[in-house]
Amino acid sequence: MATLESPETIPSKLTGPGHPEWQYLDLMRRIWEGGSERIDRTGIGTRSIAGAMLRFDLADGAMPLLTTKRVYWKTATREMLWFLTGETNIRPLVLQGVKIWNEWPHARYVKETGDNIALDDFVQRIADDEEFARQWGDLGPVYGKQWVDWPTYRYRKDGLYERGPGINQVAEVVESLRNNPGSRRHIIEGWNVAELDRMALPPCHKTYQFHVAGGRLNCMLYQRSCDVALGLPFNLWSAALLQRMIAQQTGLEPGELVWMGGDVHLYLNHEHLITEQLSREPQGNPTLEITRKPDTIFDYTIDDFVVHDYAPQAPIKAPVAV
Repeated sequence: MATLESPETIPSKLTGPGHPEWQYLDLMRRIWEGGSERIDRTGIGTRSIAGAMLRFDLADGAMPLLTTKRVYWKTATREMLWFLTGETNIRPLVLQGVKIWNEWPHARYVKETGDNIALDDFVQRIADDEEFARQWGDLGPVYGKQWVDWPTYRYRKDGLYERGPGINQVAEVVESLRNNPGSRRHIIEGWNVAELDRMALPPCHKTYQFHVAGGRLNCMLYQRSCDVALGLPFNLWSAALLQRMIAQQTGLEPGELVWMGGDVHLYLNHEHLITEQLSREPQGNPTLEITRKPDTIFDYTIDDFVVHDYAPQAPIKAPVAV
């Protein structure tokens, strides 16, 4: 079995002991067996390590889509497309049946109003009542807002500042990759220090950097906080998806996805998930086909993506820590 310390030795196309998913399973095992037990923000408790790296080769349509449990890649894809709109309200996701952000505005609503409404009932009101959604469904200036509309301010002669035009980091990176591929500034940053206190959750997958070599587009993602059991399977798919879209838009071939985690942890109440998943072995090599090339990075739809040869083992459910 490959080890976490030498992920670069893991072939990207093999099944069995050389399967790239062993990197993920080895990381999970390392944290669970040797991580530092800590009380975290949620009060649930975690086992955590500092610093980890995983590498995946995306050549020939390969994607880091886990096979040891079902990963709902369409849900993760819809979230990524939502990020690219710059939207921060959960209602467009709710209307598509995407549930991954529902707990945060629900918790805020219960705390601020004292109305202990059930989560499902709250989500239904978001879907049915546009005004209610405007008031209670917004997450603050999270991911997409920073990616495509980073705020700027201009100094005025009276000594005050006024709002300037927002910066579309995604569009600028696409143009930079086309016109200056050797640059070391192909970065999309979500960690806007001045606005963290307005966000329902500060960005976990915070910094994306792109690198061109030999006609291939590589992506390095730094994730400051990572829930390995529930979050990381989505994060790996989403980062690879963004990389694939940008590669297509810039006429490059997909290269390596290099994922780097800061506080990398498992929640103590996920023990059943961890035990079950570590008893399984990876199988198969799913691939992603992008069926058309839209005019811009912002014009993809869910129907543009088709996954082939994905036959995962059964899903494993566990609670989300809010």
